Amino acid sequence: MFKKFTPKEDIATSTKVKSSVQRNIRAKLLEQMPHLGDAVAPKEGSDQERILLEELWPKKDDLTLVKCREHVSLLVKDGEPLFFQHFDGPYYPTLKLLHRYPQILPRVQVDRGAIKFVLAGANIMCPGLTSKGASLPDSIPADRAVGIFAQGKEHACAIGLMKMSTDEIRSINKGHGIESVHYLADDLWSVSTL
Repeated sequence: MFKKFTPKEDIATSTKVKSSVQRNIRAKLLEQMPHLGDAVAPKEGSDQERILLEELWPKKDDLTLVKCREHVSLLVKDGEPLFFQHFDGPYYPTLKLLHRYPQILPRVQVDRGAIKFVLAGANIMCPGLTSKGASLPDSIPADRAVGIFAQGKEHACAIGLMKMSTDEIRSINKGHGIESVHYLADDLWSVSTL
C-alpha cells in the first residue's frame, strides 16, 4: 500500500476534521482497537489517569484528514500520521505508533525465515506463522488488524490484516494467512511529518 508513497505527489487533500466527525472516528477506533481504551500512567505532575486514546489524541486537539491516491486516508495530529485507512476498511495504527504502544493490536510472530520477506512487503504465509519460532495466539478472527513481530525482536516489523482466522491458519497451513499493509522501511515509515 505504501511501497511508492511520496507526500508531494500522492496527497490529494488535507482538511481539518469537524468535532462531530472526530467523535465518530474515536468510536470506530475504540471498537476496532479496544486497547486504546486502556488506562495509562498519569503524566508527570498529575495524578489523573487517562485512557490511551486520550493520551494520543486529546479531545481538544485538532485532527487533520489527509486523503491520498489509491483511496488511502491518513489521520494526522500535529503533522504526525497516527492512523490510516484504505477505502472504508478498518483503521490501522502506523508502525511508529505501534512501536510506542504495542498493546493496541493483537500480536502474531513470524519465524526467522520469514523476516526478509516481511521486510520486503510480502504477505505472510501460513507456514511462517505455524512453524517453530512462530507464535499465533488463539481466536483472532479473519479481517482483523494485527501487529506482526519477528522471532527474537522487540518491536513490530509490519502491520497486517488477517485473511483467515487463527484456527483456519493452523488447520489449513497453506496460502496467505495475513495481508501485509504497512512494514518497516516502506514509504509511510519514512515520512516524519505531513
